[in-house]
Amino acid sequence: MSFEQLLGFRGQIQIADIGAACINERPVYTGLIDRGLAHLTAFDGDERQTAAIAATYGDDVTVIPAFIADGTTRTLYLAERATGMTSLLEPSDAALNFFNGFPDFGRGIGTEDIATSRLDDVANVPLIDFLKMDVQGSELTVLEHGLDKLKDCVAIQLEVSFIALYERQPTFGQVDVWMRAHGFAPHCFEEIKCWSIAPTINGGNARVPFRQLLEADIAYVRDPLSLGLLTVEQLVKFALVSHYCYASPDLCAHVIIELERRDAVPAGTRSRYYELSNDPNRDER
Repeated sequence: MSFEQLLGFRGQIQIADIGAACINERPVYTGLIDRGLAHLTAFDGDERQTAAIAATYGDDVTVIPAFIADGTTRTLYLAERATGMTSLLEPSDAALNFFNGFPDFGRGIGTEDIATSRLDDVANVPLIDFLKMDVQGSELTVLEHGLDKLKDCVAIQLEVSFIALYERQPTFGQVDVWMRAHGFAPHCFEEIKCWSIAPTINGGNARVPFRQLLEADIAYVRDPLSLGLLTVEQLVKFALVSHYCYASPDLCAHVIIELERRDAVPAGTRSRYYELSNDPNRDER
């Protein structure tokens, strides 16, 4: 028996990925899509990225070639495609020069004036259950202008910076305050990136860090101390994301307990989940 069968889930999780460029990563939501449990809406206004997104996910993705921000006309600062550093914010020379290699990674190749869209204003996009973002410093702007689309969202994964690479870029602390104020709590760091400080190089390789933090991908989830505020549908999707995206059986079991308390799943579902999680033949995420 699969976990979704255990929960009696027959719906579809709506995933949105903003800044969905396919550059050297396997997104955490891939397992949900592979199991037919989710549909992906991928946003990327950089036309150099959209073909690869469509080729990767086929019929499981709706690609929207739009820059998501605050709905105003903005300046786009272009960098080479492979660096992933094209941004709506101007690169900070001081920050780039602080790190080995970043003056090259962040080197501009031009600017464009582009129209942006508010997430809340994008038509034909359903309410979002799980949001992933990597938009080079504009994450907080996207969140502030997407509250309606995100009102049922159970998890948000976004890139946060400890040293801001762009002018006026919110840092981790500012993002964290906003997330907590809107009902989300930090769950895990999916990736933490450190980088060496110029000009000192570790073993002749500028990509091998010492201790300096640069940025991280962090997952926030609906406050697990306030599950009573969530609907049964949200709780089921919360459990599926916890299990398949983050391999977090303790968080998942915590959500199942709330489902059992409401008689939304049969008594003993948590015990059966433990048995399923310990099954060596179970599918991995």
